[in-house]
Amino acid sequence: MATKKETHNYDESKIKTLSSLEHIRLRSGMYIGRLGDGSNFDDGIYVLLKEVIDNSIDEYIMGFGDKILIDVKDKTVTVRDFGRGIPLGKLIECVSKINTGAKYNDDVFQFSVGLNGVGTKAVNALSSKFIAASYRDGEGKVAGFEKGILKNEKNVKEEKPNGTLIQFVPDAEIFGEYSFVDEIIEKRLLHYAYLNAGLKLYYNGKLFESKNGLADLLKEEIGSEGIYEIIHCKEQKMEYAICHTTNYGETYFSFVNGQHTTDGGTHQQAFREGILKAINEFAGKNFNGVDVREGIVGAVAIKLKDPIFESQTKNKLGNTEIKSEIVNKVKETLLIYLHRNKQVADKIIEKIRFNENLRSELQQVQKEAKEKAKKIALNIPKLKDCKHHLFDQTKDGERTMIFLTEGQSASGSLVSCRDVMTQAIYSLRGKPLNVFGLGKETVYKNEELFNLMKALGIEEGVEGLRYQKIIISTDADVDGFHIRNLLLTYFLVYFEPVVLSGHLFILETPLFRVRNKKETIYCYTEVEKEKALKKLGAEAEITRFKGLGEISPKEFGQFIGKDMRILPVTVEHLNEIKKSLTFFMGKNTPERKEYIMENLV
Repeated sequence: MATKKETHNYDESKIKTLSSLEHIRLRSGMYIGRLGDGSNFDDGIYVLLKEVIDNSIDEYIMGFGDKILIDVKDKTVTVRDFGRGIPLGKLIECVSKINTGAKYNDDVFQFSVGLNGVGTKAVNALSSKFIAASYRDGEGKVAGFEKGILKNEKNVKEEKPNGTLIQFVPDAEIFGEYSFVDEIIEKRLLHYAYLNAGLKLYYNGKLFESKNGLADLLKEEIGSEGIYEIIHCKEQKMEYAICHTTNYGETYFSFVNGQHTTDGGTHQQAFREGILKAINEFAGKNFNGVDVREGIVGAVAIKLKDPIFESQTKNKLGNTEIKSEIVNKVKETLLIYLHRNKQVADKIIEKIRFNENLRSELQQVQKEAKEKAKKIALNIPKLKDCKHHLFDQTKDGERTMIFLTEGQSASGSLVSCRDVMTQAIYSLRGKPLNVFGLGKETVYKNEELFNLMKALGIEEGVEGLRYQKIIISTDADVDGFHIRNLLLTYFLVYFEPVVLSGHLFILETPLFRVRNKKETIYCYTEVEKEKALKKLGAEAEITRFKGLGEISPKEFGQFIGKDMRILPVTVEHLNEIKKSLTFFMGKNTPERKEYIMENLV
């Protein structure tokens, strides 16, 4: 029972009501996900940019304005579209008041990707400076804000083309030190172009546009890797493109109302099911889905009136009622295509037969490997597992990670300071095999590679992945870099979707410790070391860490805690994977020797 003393301070004065502006600034993660510093595709500053561009895209979807100008100079972002322009009398409300906007009105916006009018308000609230301007038929209005608070407004009479201009500077109080990366913005704009054929997007003067929509996306991704001409279908509410390659696994790019759903959802599941049903009906067979989809690269985009996303950042679609409609539409249109294009259909059947033969050859090897695996189950000798896993579908599951380390000394430091609830460790025994150019059976014949696959749960695909993040944690020396490259090759050759879906990372650990009697600074680069020496004085002690095992467990805890530095492993285009692996991991060639000699430091 609570004492009087315990309840004394709990009264009406302790109940706090936040305005929508205060709530966005205090709980920014609810609106834009992670903050970040601009080095990652999902960092908050890009979500702000996306929300503003989404509104301009919505105008284009509704048939107004075929050009959008995007400029980023230092930290100031400007987006100008040539749509209808926000109604002047409601400009201020539309960019500053939650639950105000035209996206609640089906007559105006039928397929909106924006957050029902919340997006621009979040951008406004999280910007140190925010300007909104609208131009309609020779009249205009401009409003200036700071941290979401209106500072000035004026009506103008200018003969400017109709449309809306938004300019903002992400607030350093919220985001800390950040910078925009051109490559990340350009990749997002490429997606917008592919999804909106005919739309011209200019980024700092550089044009992004597509004439053939998702077919262009696939062509850019797979290059000459396709084994037949890309199949492309475009209808009013759905567009898709598919092609088979010689790679392992299946890869998809899925979108809803222009939003890249990196974690898929019901539309992607329905797309896969529709492909299988169409091919089986065309061939009069009952092919296994694994054989039909092995090596496939596909893209699907749908327009949906009321999309339900599983998170604010819209990475996964949750609408279940649309599944049967998409399955039937994909099946119907693909069947028509196959009947009209017999040569392509024959190549698809040939690829499926090849996949069947490959799978039957693997089955015996798999059987032997699984017999061995039964003896160890998931008590894999080199795995120190954690309590929670990704399939738990909880917040703890989303926080799970596994560190792939080299040798016992490195894993020893990790084991003693890890979070046993969410952090697992897999200790490699020496250098893994270079699997470039080797068949899938290698995974089952090589004990180390097999155990790693089982520990991660990826034998049947990325859906079985047991951890949200796979973190390669090797020493910062020549051997460590070699092991890192061998692991990257393993994932890119056999488990490409794990990389493409953003689950693979590289751990950064400090190279130096600089300290005096009062302060210790850990440095990740030579530049950071020099700065630390200037701060602590030339007499400061410098320690160079050659390996993870040299960092004491007491110190190591901070490097895998909340301030952990990890680099995401990203792929620019699928067709670059084979070229890069051939050059770096293939047989020694004069070209590689020449490259090494030219770049040797």
